Parts: sequence; structure tokens; C-alpha cells
Amino acid sequence: MQKHLKIDQELHKMRLDQVVMDRMLIDQSRNYIQKLIKDGYCLVNGEKVKNGYALKLGDLITIDEPAPKTLDLEAIDLNLDIIYEDDDLLVINKPQGLVVHPASTVHEPTLVHGLLHQVDELSSINGVIRPGIVHRIDKDTSGLLVVAKNDQAHQFLSDELQKHTIRREYLALVYGSFDEDEGKIDAPIARHPKNRLKMTVISGGKHAITHFKVLERFEKYTLLSCELETGRTHQIRVHMAYIHHPVVGDPLYGPKDVIGNEGQFLHAKSLSFIHPTKKEQMTFSVDLPSNFTSLLEKLRKDSVW
Repeated sequence: MQKHLKIDQELHKMRLDQVVMDRMLIDQSRNYIQKLIKDGYCLVNGEKVKNGYALKLGDLITIDEPAPKTLDLEAIDLNLDIIYEDDDLLVINKPQGLVVHPASTVHEPTLVHGLLHQVDELSSINGVIRPGIVHRIDKDTSGLLVVAKNDQAHQFLSDELQKHTIRREYLALVYGSFDEDEGKIDAPIARHPKNRLKMTVISGGKHAITHFKVLERFEKYTLLSCELETGRTHQIRVHMAYIHHPVVGDPLYGPKDVIGNEGQFLHAKSLSFIHPTKKEQMTFSVDLPSNFTSLLEKLRKDSVW
């Protein structure tokens, strides 16, 4: 699938590889992007240029990523928690600590390895290393995601994601207290200019909106329900840090000394979407993982509220 970006005044004079990294292929490494440019898969105005090409106002960047040549993934029995399955899709309750799909920096079993073991057919739209993957949740986030079993279902669900009609609710334990009971964070997100592992709120980033409601207050923490209107990388984690309430257990965006050792306390609790062929509203919900529940019980006992 081709990607296009027309250069405006804000991006004028920036390096090609930097703009591609920040705006178009935010999940890829600089080395990968520079190789794409060198090999002619990333063109400016239809022509091959160098990585350091200084972009001009009105330039059109076109990226046509090559598909992976071989499927070098083994099926691994991960005993995935499939809570729903039919001929078109399945809904999975992903455990904390499991990466969704392979990447050059991932050298461990992923959700995709488990899918290859448990599911006979998966869509091919996202290539051979991401079969069936319509959307992702972070490695250390638990909860629900939908997987497509054929290309028609995948395209339909992808279109629904683009139209923001798929409803995704997360529970997040965050630092600090809130005066308000609910709110909306409307702040653009892009790759951090100095730390490639992080995303950040930055002018000119991709449009990002998170709605939140306070569910429970503790002495030093707050339990929130967060609903995504958009689906940017690390969106809830970035937005919560932006308003000075980082997610508990997240050393990338919050305090380095975390509570627990199993990752951030962020859980994709519910998922709602229109079924690709039945055209019916499907809604799923799963309980919090045990470590999350245990911490909440401890906070309730210790709370002075």
C-alpha cells in the first residue's frame, strides 16, 4: 500500500529521511528508512534522491514498501485466550508482556507466532510478518484486539478504524489526583525528535484525541476509563504524561522507579465494532489481569479517601 505526503511550509527544508521517520513510517528505524530511500522505494516527485535531500515546498513523497519475501515464522503454542471466533475474525485477550508482531528489534515469540499455531487462516493485507493484524496494543498493555481471518474482513475493519467507528475503552491507573470527573485531551503526537523509542506531543504531529473519565480516586493515584477517538502509537501513555498524570508502571513516560515489575497498568477492557459481513454491532469486554486487580485492592485498603 502506497503512502503519500505533500510538503508544506512546516516541513520545508527538512531532510527527507527525518520527515519519513517522523511523519510516515514512525514505527520503523532510521536504518530501515534510509535503506528504503537508497533502494528507490521512497521517491520525491517520482524521482530517487538521497537521504539528506532538503525538501522543498510542494514536494510529494511517495513510499511503496516492499513486501517481505519469505515467511520465516514458526507456529508456537502460546495458548492464546481467544474469546470469540468466526469465519471472518477473532477477538483475543492479549496478556501483558506479549509483543503483537515480529520486528527487527523483536527476538521473542509474538502474538503472530501464537496465531499461526491456533488459527488456520489469516488475512494477508499486512504482509507475511503481520498476518491478520488490524491494530496493535503495546507489549506491556493487556486486553482486547481484533484479528482478521481474510482480506475482505481486514479491509472493512481497517476502514472502520480510519473512520473512528471502532470503540476502544482502556482502564488506566495514573499518578496524581484530578479535580474534574472527565475530560478530553486533544494534542498531536509524533515521534520524539531526540529519543526514537518515545512518542511525544508536538506541533505538526498526527491528530490525536483521548477522552477520559475518573472511575476511582486514591490518595496518590486515580483509576481512569480512557476512550480512544484516534489510535496513535502509545497514545494514552503519551497523553497522560502530557497532562502530568503518567500511567503507573510506565518507565518510558513516567518515573523510572515503577510500581511492580510487569509493565504499565493499562488494560484494553472493551472493544466494539461493526461485523464485516453480519453488519451487526459486536461488543466484547474482559476483566482486569490479576496484578492490576491486586494493586487496586491494596490501594483501596491503604486509601484515606
